[in-house]
This record gives sequence, C-alpha cells and structure tokens, in this order.
Amino acid sequence: MLVNDTCNVIGNGILLLLDIQDTLLRDSERNFTFANEVDKTDPLAIVTRSTDPEFSGIVNWVVQALFHGEEQELSKNASLCQNYTNLTTPLQASDLNILNAVYCVGKYSQVCRGKLCRRNGLNKINDGSTGLLYATPFGDLGREYDDSEDIDVAPYSRLSDIKKKGALNCGVIVPDNFGKKIERCSETVGQVGTRELDGIAGMSVDYCCALGAALFFGDSSVVNLTAFSNNETSFAALGNGIVDVLAGGEVEKKSSFRFSAPYYYGNETRSGDVSSFSLVTRASTEDGLLFSSFVNLVVVATFYAEKESISKKRSKKMPLIPIFRNDFIPKWALRDAIFYTGSYHELYKKNFPAAPDDRGRNQVNDDDGPQIHSFPGLFRK
Repeated sequence: MLVNDTCNVIGNGILLLLDIQDTLLRDSERNFTFANEVDKTDPLAIVTRSTDPEFSGIVNWVVQALFHGEEQELSKNASLCQNYTNLTTPLQASDLNILNAVYCVGKYSQVCRGKLCRRNGLNKINDGSTGLLYATPFGDLGREYDDSEDIDVAPYSRLSDIKKKGALNCGVIVPDNFGKKIERCSETVGQVGTRELDGIAGMSVDYCCALGAALFFGDSSVVNLTAFSNNETSFAALGNGIVDVLAGGEVEKKSSFRFSAPYYYGNETRSGDVSSFSLVTRASTEDGLLFSSFVNLVVVATFYAEKESISKKRSKKMPLIPIFRNDFIPKWALRDAIFYTGSYHELYKKNFPAAPDDRGRNQVNDDDGPQIHSFPGLFRK
C-alpha cells in the first residue's frame, strides 16, 4: 500500500516493519523514512459484528473474566472447568459460566504471555493508585474531507429519531436528598453536597448536557433531564425508551445495555468489586450502535481534552470529526461538547471542589500506568 501510494504512512509492530524495511529501502525512486519513536498506546481488542449485541457482550465478558481472574488470583483449574453436556437446549447469555474462560484456559497473565505480549505499563492490573481514564487517540485525516464519504444515517435509527424530535431525553441517577432540582441544563449545578454520590450526580448532569451540545450544534437547552433515585427504575425507563440515555449508571453485567467508558471510579481495593459509572444506552441491533458509539465518543473527548491540555476556553483545539453530514451532526461536535464541560479536570473540580489533587483511578492514564481492570458485578452472587 505504501509503494503504490494507497497510503503514506504504515504503523505496525516492530517485527513487521523490520520485515518490510529492506524492500522499501531498495526503492530507488523514493526515500522512505523510519521513525525512531514507538507508539506505546496502541490498544488491541476482539472485534465482533455489530448485528449481534448479545454475542458481542459475551465476548467482552470473557475478556473481563481474564482480568477478574488476575485480580482475584484465580488460575487454570481442570477440576473447576465445566463442560456443557447438553448443547441442544438453547442457552441464555446469563446461563453461561463465564469463569470457564479462566478455569479452562487461564487468567490474563496465563493468556498474555511470550515476547509479543509485554506485561509492563498499560498491561498491568490497576491497584487504584493511578489513573484509569484512557484518552483514546483521535486521528486527523490531514486533508480536506470529501462529503461523499460521510456516514449516511439510517432514517429510522435511534440517532436519527433523536435528531428528528429535536430533543435528548437524559435520565440521571441521583442519591436520596439530592439538593438540586434537575430539569434543564445549567452552568450552576456543580457541587450540591459533600457526599461522593452528589459529585457523581453533578458530573452525570454535565455529561448529559455535553452530549446534547454535541448533538444539537452547541444547544444544550434541548436536553430534558429526568432524575431517578435507583438503578432499577432508571434502567427500566431506559429499556422502555422513556429516556434515550442514562447518566450515572453503575457498570454491571447487563446484556440489554451498552456502557460508555466509565467517567468515575470508586476507591475500592484492587481485589474488591470496584464501582464505576457511565453513560448507558440500549443495546439492540445496528439501529442503536451508532448512537452508543457517539455517546462514548463524547465521554472519551473529556479525557482527551485533559491529556492535551485543552480547556473550555481552548475548546477550538479539539479535533474535528468529519463523520456525519454537517447538517446532521457537525464536524465540530466535540468542540461544542468541551465548550460546555471543559476538560475532565475542569469537570471534576467543578463537582468535587474539595477533592485532593491525587484523584486515584479518576486520573487520565499517562500512557504508562496500569490500565487493566475488570468491570464490577460480573461475578456477583
């Protein structure tokens, strides 16, 4: 691809690049340059088709089981490896013993081994003393974008439905005696109490409003906020379509929902069930996948802004995302989101003004800190 000008840069593992280096250096017509920097933050993952969210969820749970095994010091154990003897009866995802991944194959360190799987930096279990907020790198096309490449959003997709009604209905989980009435986005919500859950609720409101700003050309006034006092009623409202997205949902094993990257982690011990809070959307077929991906993008954008020192006042430094038609979702959507919330640092200080500078897991990973952590509640009895 590099030789025939399909692309102008190749990024890959050092072994592959060394393998093609001799071939490229023999090209007498052009000079190729090899960088001397190594990108240490190239995450690898299992990819599944978007048409089967239940299977995608199972795959994710299996990966999480390997992390859980590492945290709990579980290992491959033939006596606990459960063979399914009756495969003629249809199984629900909830019926599967996901820990078979550990007992039959091994924990994370037993699977990730060898020279090509380095257990340093990001590939270590996070003990709670360093940041777990991962700022996914945003690409830059470095050229004018051809509008013909825009994603054509299906007319009956969830994202299209939200745009057509001209409003985003966002549920927010709040603790008892929350000292603020939540109906519309406001710059003054901020801290409403001294409890940890008060700060999480304040952050949740801000993420709802940032999502609305990103979807509707910077206009957060179109966000309708609904407060819920517990997980059960809030997830029911999300499942029934009463709200489009739920903020402050505690991450757990729920195959009917998709969770964004967590924006707040609890301070439980490494071996405990570490709580984490996200924006949650309904999991269905492809009609909702695009919306879920966009929701996650807005959350990660706040981490990226902090890592790149992009404050609310410097929101125009956020990268453009020329993915959708400009009349549908503008390419400056992330700039609108950060103009509302600021970076994650600003968002955190607004809602936890008395918190110490050391935020534990709620810091942006510096690209060399441990990043492995299992979702809470996966194996709760």
